[in-house]
Amino acid sequence: MACASSPRRSTPCWRLSTTNANASATRVRRGRCTPEAVQRQTRSNKEIAMQIGVVGLGRMGGAIARRLMDGGHACVVYDRDAKAVQVATEAGAQAVRDLKDLAHALSVPRTVWVMLPAGAPTEETISDLGDILEPGDAIIDGGNTFYRDDIRRAKALKAKGVAYVDAGTSGGVWGITRGYCLMVGGEAAVVERLDPVLKTLAPGAGDIARIKRPETSDPRPVEGYIHAGPVGAGHFVKMIHNGIEYGLMQAYAEGFDILRNRNSEALPQEERYDLNLPDIAEVWRRGSVISSWLLDLTAQALAGDPGLETFTGAVADSGEGRWTVQAAVEEAVPADVLAAALFARFRSREEHTFGEKLLSAMRFGFGGHVETSGKG
Repeated sequence: MACASSPRRSTPCWRLSTTNANASATRVRRGRCTPEAVQRQTRSNKEIAMQIGVVGLGRMGGAIARRLMDGGHACVVYDRDAKAVQVATEAGAQAVRDLKDLAHALSVPRTVWVMLPAGAPTEETISDLGDILEPGDAIIDGGNTFYRDDIRRAKALKAKGVAYVDAGTSGGVWGITRGYCLMVGGEAAVVERLDPVLKTLAPGAGDIARIKRPETSDPRPVEGYIHAGPVGAGHFVKMIHNGIEYGLMQAYAEGFDILRNRNSEALPQEERYDLNLPDIAEVWRRGSVISSWLLDLTAQALAGDPGLETFTGAVADSGEGRWTVQAAVEEAVPADVLAAALFARFRSREEHTFGEKLLSAMRFGFGGHVETSGKG
């Protein structure tokens, strides 16, 4: 990954001196720099503008490219979606027609960030890049890849001299402004070379209260990114992160469902409460031990649509929850909440399963219990 001053590129947003911690922006291109970008780039006198390829300009890939450019880095981008490419180029990126052109446009040692759906799209793209790139180059997979796939790919690429880094990336569509929590796996020397890019994408220390850590502690976790270990470790940590996310979301969902149904006719009149869910979500955000960003999002959703009429309740799972439960089984670690949260997502996509019909048939068989039409 080379300095962004390649003659093929337009002048970066701005660049900071690496020798002056108090350096100010010396180059500004109208419409690119924001106070937030300046604050991010001035965190450290070690940060320098870099050049990086970005493949995949979806909701997160496009935002990642934009945050990198706002931080002073130069992005060469590729996506099959012409509209996504146009948005990126209007923000200052250099677009290319295919992966070969991407390699030609990057100075050595090249770095390519792949941000595509897990599975075939990522697999095929990384395989193609492995045939195109040269020894010393590096590929970063920032998607939700299964960690064992990382290990396999890294071995194949190492034989070609191409480094592989897995970057578990959390932050969703808000990452462009909030920053991305990054969990990185790979060889230490490669991860260190990529540090300017990782630091720009990360949220930084912000105003979160500091806890006392040993003086010898790695400073990167406080900035919002971590070198978790060798290849695969980054996505493994992200996998467990998403499993925990499932559990947290399910706890909120069940709790609010209980609150909502407290006005049920099945309850004694004096125990029925018509509770204001938007107000409850809002008050829990303030001083409560269960406050969180997920609760913030919950409060925002309920404020705009108290009955959640715009949602069906069918909840997808993208794979990490399943992999987390598999890991728990392999390690013989009890994971009751995480497993239940995963199964709840399966249940949300069914009207009534065959198993539930069988349960109803058995209840009728041994006790004459007749199915009810709803809750109660």
